[in-house]
Order: sequence, then structure tokens, then C-alpha cells
Amino acid sequence: MKFIVETSARHVHLSQEHLELLFGAGYQLTKKKDLSQPGQYACEERVTIVGSKKELKGVSILGPVRKNTQVELSLTDARSIGVAAPIRESGDIAGSGSCKIVGPCGEIEIAEGVIAAKRHIHATPEDAEQLGVKDKDIVSVKIDTEGRSLIFGDVVVRVSSSYALAMHIDTDESNAAGCGREVYGEIVR
Repeated sequence: MKFIVETSARHVHLSQEHLELLFGAGYQLTKKKDLSQPGQYACEERVTIVGSKKELKGVSILGPVRKNTQVELSLTDARSIGVAAPIRESGDIAGSGSCKIVGPCGEIEIAEGVIAAKRHIHATPEDAEQLGVKDKDIVSVKIDTEGRSLIFGDVVVRVSSSYALAMHIDTDESNAAGCGREVYGEIVR
């Protein structure tokens, strides 16, 4: 069973408190486009991520707002701006990297929240059953691309009825596999 493999570029998830500090009191995110995962969307708003070496301007914000602010960077991005970004599942930010986030109305320093997202597969319970996996399984996924086919190990399976079947990799991983616009993967044993 094959599934879409999507490249997740650098982005930020903001708490409502941090959104208002960066964009102004009572601010609400402006949806630009829906993403593949139900209820998730890219926003019109952008921020600058500042590390000890340099900054990344125009970083996308994904909505809706979350309980905790989180910055997801590739390892290349993190190293280039001088920020520690441990490889973690989304939401697992305890003891992760720190940075400054700058918006049009203010800036914030987060003591933790910068991660390189662990590659993962979103699956519904029905998808997981068809794939022969369960929540938190670690699998390998083969991706066939022109001249750069490879097998990704250490892929975590995340199962929820609120997901749509898709694998997410970051830009470093996508470039390593030579991924184009539409790429599919399959679990290999």
C-alpha cells in the first residue's frame, strides 16, 4: 500500500499568547490554504526566527493556534542560524532548542520549542490496519525517485481518526531523496 510523502518546510506553531505578542492584542491568524491534515492550514502571516549566528526571515505560521509555541526547522536550518534542534515528535518540546521569534508588533524569546520533526506517517485507524501497523510503531519507508531512491528508517507511525494518510519529511530529507511535487512511499519490512 503506497501513500503520499509530503515535504514539511520550516514553520512555526504559535500559542494565542505568543501570537498576540507578535501581531497585536486579539489577533487572529489568516488562513492562506488548507494542508493535507484535516483542520490544519498555512497562514498569510510570517515571522523571523533568530539564532545566535543569523536569522531566517519569512517563516510560515501554521494554524490553528496551539497550546505551546513550537518552531520546526531542518537540521541544516538550525545549524545555519546557531540553534539547537533535537529530533522530536511534534509537541515533544521539553528541553528542546531556544530562539527569538520576531513579528511585526513585537518579539519573544522561547526557552524551548525548537525541534527538527521526526519523520512520521499520519494514519487513520483504518489506514493503520491496512498497513499492518499501530500507533507509535517505528517502520522503514521506501521512496522511489529518479536517481535518488532510498529507504528512510526510524519513521514513527501516528494513528488518529482525525488524520489523513500521509508521510511527512523535512526539506533535508526531501532533498536527499530528490523528491519532486508528488512522491509516494511504502512500508518495507
